[in-house]
Amino acid sequence: MRTPTIAEAAKLIAARKLSPLELAKHALARIEAEDGTLNSFILVTRERAMADAEAAEQRMMRGERRGMLDGIPIAHKDIYGTAGIATTGHSKLLKDWVPAENATTVQKLADAGTVMLGKLATHEFAFGGPSFDLPWPPARNPWDRNHFTSGSSSGTGAAVAAGLILGGTGSDTGGSIRGPASLCGIAGIKPTYGLCSRYGILPLANSLDHAGPMAWTAEDCALLLQAMAGHDPKDPASADRPVPDFAAELGRDAKGLRIGVARNWHEDDRPVAPAVQAGIDRALDIWRAQGAEIREVKPPSLRDYQAALFVILTAEAFSLHEPWMQERFADYGELLRDRMAFGAVFAATDYVQALRFRRELCAATAAEAAEVDLLVTAAAAAEAPRIDLVPKWESLVRPGFTAPFNITGWPAIVVCAGFGENGLPVGVQIAAKPFQEATLFRAAHAFEREAGLRDRRPTLTAALAA
Repeated sequence: MRTPTIAEAAKLIAARKLSPLELAKHALARIEAEDGTLNSFILVTRERAMADAEAAEQRMMRGERRGMLDGIPIAHKDIYGTAGIATTGHSKLLKDWVPAENATTVQKLADAGTVMLGKLATHEFAFGGPSFDLPWPPARNPWDRNHFTSGSSSGTGAAVAAGLILGGTGSDTGGSIRGPASLCGIAGIKPTYGLCSRYGILPLANSLDHAGPMAWTAEDCALLLQAMAGHDPKDPASADRPVPDFAAELGRDAKGLRIGVARNWHEDDRPVAPAVQAGIDRALDIWRAQGAEIREVKPPSLRDYQAALFVILTAEAFSLHEPWMQERFADYGELLRDRMAFGAVFAATDYVQALRFRRELCAATAAEAAEVDLLVTAAAAAEAPRIDLVPKWESLVRPGFTAPFNITGWPAIVVCAGFGENGLPVGVQIAAKPFQEATLFRAAHAFEREAGLRDRRPTLTAALAA
């Protein structure tokens, strides 16, 4: 069986042409065959998956399906709290921790009828990776297992790309959904800050953390986000507003959209590889042909967003981890403890100045984007590097493309835009103003349909591929 998209599987289940039980068994067989070299899972919850699938099967037979996600196999990044199931943060410090309740988004997805296959690899506490000195190895890129997935939603990116799951959860504090989406060739959205509850998810930096979905297509991300979004009084940052229909504009092309291209980011601040530039140009050509208006915009330098993000993220993360950093420093992996230790040397004035600078960047971004509906740039500068050559201090040496939308809290999606000279995927990043996710999905879906890149999957075990 070819791994279907969520949208495809949902239609087949609704028509009783696909059994949730058979779909779950297919996913579990792929995990058993492939994950020994991918390391995308920390824990496979086989019994839970079969129980969930059996319940979905019974609802299907009774004509009582809960919606498009009923019977769909997913898995959760292992910072999402799961009641009665270990949640480790990919760290020795929480190796045996079992939460008493589900994270709000985990519960929402369970209520929607999803089938939970297990817990997925991350970077230690969503910050330190790829690390080789932790209880579990880092996830590998299924397009080439010698290469990086990006992070920290590394396991989700790898598992979706390999077809082990149809979708999964990620978190994004500085790019941790969009980075793996780009390097693994999938779709991933960081929603507007506050749209999805973070309650029950291990925090990294409270003013920057976002929860969101990852899947093979933008359409699938829209279906997952529909279940995940909504106000939660348990999360003080949760937005108290109605949840729109995120799929409402799917199927429309880009006609009438005003799309701003931040060329200063991917041509000047951080020049990208030819394949990445070609992917951006391909997207712009498709949207232009559909009737979109393409304009050039010039927001502040990537280095400004990166500087503010680094201080705020590291200071907030250290404030959470300080007790353990003092008492159990050696129990952290090398990458996390070295990166986190920066937080100990920041003064209160550094943090306050970074917050002030953040407000200035938000105002400047809003002003530059006032006359456009979307902003477009790269997601990563190139295809995935070798996993053993990832620099410890990459974010201090060269700015990334994802920080601006954590600083502003604006929604941003990444979809596959092509492949590089080594056959590894590259992505394009599309951002919108707050709570305009439906417009993001419209543009991303319009590009995916015309680009024809969603039929190409990584090569897996010969027997399963056959």
